Amino acid sequence: MFLKSLLLSVVVALMIGAKDRMYDKQYYDNGVLKAEGWRIDQKKSKYWKFYYTNKQVEKEGHFKNDKAEKYWYFYRPNGKLKMEGHFKNGKKNQWWLFYDEEGRVDHKCQLKDGVKNGYCLKYQNKKLKSAEKYSNGKKVNEWFDFRSFKRDNDLSDLK
Repeated sequence: MFLKSLLLSVVVALMIGAKDRMYDKQYYDNGVLKAEGWRIDQKKSKYWKFYYTNKQVEKEGHFKNDKAEKYWYFYRPNGKLKMEGHFKNGKKNQWWLFYDEEGRVDHKCQLKDGVKNGYCLKYQNKKLKSAEKYSNGKKVNEWFDFRSFKRDNDLSDLK
């Protein structure tokens, strides 16, 4: 009797604490898959993938309470990587990498709450061509050679 009572208590506790979880799939009007991922209490959570109408992945990453979180990847309609980086509370943060049409790194920037805040390194033909420094979205300096950049900056800030 005690064992049945204990088991019933555990089941009831689990049911009370259980969240409304479901795997959601959304479709374009033509029936092509548009997005898929987990919902917890009706909010996007965990891992999601979004698709173009040509069935290529458009973007993929994690959500927490309906806001983008952690590391995300964004693609062009041809499947090549467009950009990738970190989200925190729905806003771009930390280092973001941006790619050209050929899939090569075009530039990478440090962001905070969705705006440039830190360094932005620009590349051409796989070589560093310039560096810029931003403070709350405003450019405060720019360098075109590594020697002057190194003289004016602490390289550990690039981490």
